[in-house]
Amino acid sequence: MLNRHESRNITFMEPDGSWPIVWERAQGMHVWDVAGKKYLDLTAAFGVATAGHANRRVVDAGKKQMGRLLHAMGDVHPHRLKAQLARELSRITFERWCRDPGAREFAFPPKAKLAGARSERCIGKTIFCNSGFESVEAAFKTSVLATAKKGVIAFSGAYHGLGYGALNATHRDHFRVSFRSQIRHFTHFAPFPERSGDLHETESVIRYFFRKASIGAILVEPIQARGGIRIPPPGFLPLLRKLCDENGALLVLDEVYTGFGRTGKWFACELFRTVPDIICLGKALTGGFPLSACVARAEVMDAAWPPSTGEAIHTSTFLGHPVGCAMALAQIKEIRNRKLVEQSAAKGRKFLRLLEKEVTHPRLKIQVRGIGLMAGLELQTPEGEPATAEALQAIKAMLREGYILLPEGEFANVISFTPPLIVSEKQLTGMVKALAKIVARL
Repeated sequence: MLNRHESRNITFMEPDGSWPIVWERAQGMHVWDVAGKKYLDLTAAFGVATAGHANRRVVDAGKKQMGRLLHAMGDVHPHRLKAQLARELSRITFERWCRDPGAREFAFPPKAKLAGARSERCIGKTIFCNSGFESVEAAFKTSVLATAKKGVIAFSGAYHGLGYGALNATHRDHFRVSFRSQIRHFTHFAPFPERSGDLHETESVIRYFFRKASIGAILVEPIQARGGIRIPPPGFLPLLRKLCDENGALLVLDEVYTGFGRTGKWFACELFRTVPDIICLGKALTGGFPLSACVARAEVMDAAWPPSTGEAIHTSTFLGHPVGCAMALAQIKEIRNRKLVEQSAAKGRKFLRLLEKEVTHPRLKIQVRGIGLMAGLELQTPEGEPATAEALQAIKAMLREGYILLPEGEFANVISFTPPLIVSEKQLTGMVKALAKIVARL
C-alpha cells in the first residue's frame, strides 16, 4: 500500500522485503510487528519514548484529556494546560539554572548569573510548535526580532530539521542540494570541534563571520545526534556563550534530541555548564505526541515579540495542543519521579564500557563514544574510510535477531543507541553480546 500510495522518497524498502518492519504495537522497551514478532527497541523511536513506549501514566493523561477537550483554539481561546506546561518548561530550564547552587559557576548570559529566580532573566517564555524543526524556526524568528540581525552561525554536520527555515542550518548536502534555488541563505557554517585542539580554528572562523556579516544568533546541538553522535570538547559551549555576549548575539541550543535526560542530565547544556538564551525542545517532550517548544529567557522573548493585538504573527492551528500538553506534563513528571535522568547517567557509563570491551573486529577500526544513553559505534575501514556497507549490514542482521537500531552520520557508518531510559542493564548486555557476534563476522 505504501509503495502504491505514499511518495516514494519517504519509506526505504529493500527489494527482498527484509527492510522495513511494519510496527503494530509497542510497550515499554518492546515493539511487535504485524506478524507478531517481538523486538527490543534501542532507538526509542528517534529518541521519543524516553519513559518507554506507551507509558501508562502518559497514555492515561492523553486519554483523559481527549475525553475532556480534544482541541482548543491555539492563539485565540487558550486552555488551562498550555499555561501549566509553559510554566513547567520555565521551571525545569531557566528557573532551575538560576536557583540551583550547583549551577552558579555556569556560563550565564550577561547579568543573569546572580539574578534571583523571579528575575526576568531567570524566567522562560515559550512558543509552542508541532515538530522539532518548527521550534528551530521559531528561534530564528525570535533572534532576528530581538537583535535586528538576520545572520545565523551553525556548524558542520548539523541537523536542525528540513523545513525551509531550518534547512538553512542543516549542513548535509543530501538534504539541501535539491532545494538550493529556493533557500534563503542566511546561515554561515563553522567547523564543529571534536577535540580541544580544534577550538582555535572554530573560534577564528566564528570571529570572522561576526566581522563580515550581521549575525544575530549561534545555533548548535550540544551533541550532534544525526551527525553521528559527535561530542564537542568541554570548552566549546562556554566559548560560544562568550562570543555571543561579546557580539550581541543569542545562543540558541537545539536540544530536540538531547533533552529530557538523554545524556544523563535534564539538558545536555548542563554537561558543559552553559546556559543558552533560547532552547529548542521536542521528541521526548511528550513521549509520542507531536509537540515541540521554543523556550527563551523572558527578556529575550519580550524584546522580540510585541503584545498580541488580536492577530499573532507566528502561530498555527494546533499550537499548544491540549492532548500534547497533558502528555508532556505527565511525561516530565514520570521522568522526575522515576529518576530517569540519574538512571541514564549510571547505565550509560556501564554501557559504554561494555561496548568498548565486547565489540571488536580483526580488520575494521571501531570507535565508541557517547554520554548517558546516547552512544555511537563508528565503523571505519583499515584505511580510515567510512565502513558504511558493514554498518548497514550489522544493523540489518540485528533486526533479524530482534533488535532495532539506526545508522547515523553523513556516511551512515555510525551505529547509534538511544534506547528508552527504562532499559535494563540485562537488556543492554544481551544486545551488546548479539552485536559483538554480528560485527565479528562482518
